[in-house]
Amino acid sequence: MVSIDQVKELRQQTGVSISECKKALEESGGDNEKAKEVLRKWGKQLAGKKSTREAGSGIIDTYVHDNKSVGSMIEIRCETDFVAKSDNFRELAHEICLHITAMKPLFLSENDIPEEFLDRERKIYEEQMKGSGKEGMMEQIIEGKLGKYKREVSLLSQLWVKDNTKTIKELIEEYVAKIGENIVLKRFIRYEI
Repeated sequence: MVSIDQVKELRQQTGVSISECKKALEESGGDNEKAKEVLRKWGKQLAGKKSTREAGSGIIDTYVHDNKSVGSMIEIRCETDFVAKSDNFRELAHEICLHITAMKPLFLSENDIPEEFLDRERKIYEEQMKGSGKEGMMEQIIEGKLGKYKREVSLLSQLWVKDNTKTIKELIEEYVAKIGENIVLKRFIRYEI
């Protein structure tokens, strides 16, 4: 039997509804950490279901660092104006702006990286590999390096600067589960002097 205090604690830690917290705790046998994992899994499933829904409302959020020489701006969308005005949605937007300012992503997703950009990167890796004695494995090594590079320069694939156990995409999925609406990060820009 799960106590109300356990449910309350999990709710405070995750922001997910009381009923979902209770179900997750029951499924995990009362283990708080396992319950968080269950909620994350459910969040991904919910995000998948909600991803087809129209995200017509939203906000533009900005962050400028204290030194006034670096900052970012994003356009983030949700389904309703009510959610767009909510503290949770604004918190997510702010966290993403902070992350962009700190981590310098170049593209929104890996699919947005132009082929010519990847071709230049591939040529650099090929030059680095010449004469290394690993010519037989060169293609696999280069593909591995390219995959890692794509994750590093793509915002949605980057590990969140405040919690390196989740990507920005997973952070958004958590908020989809918490808020109950589709959330789409449309675009971003980062400025630095």
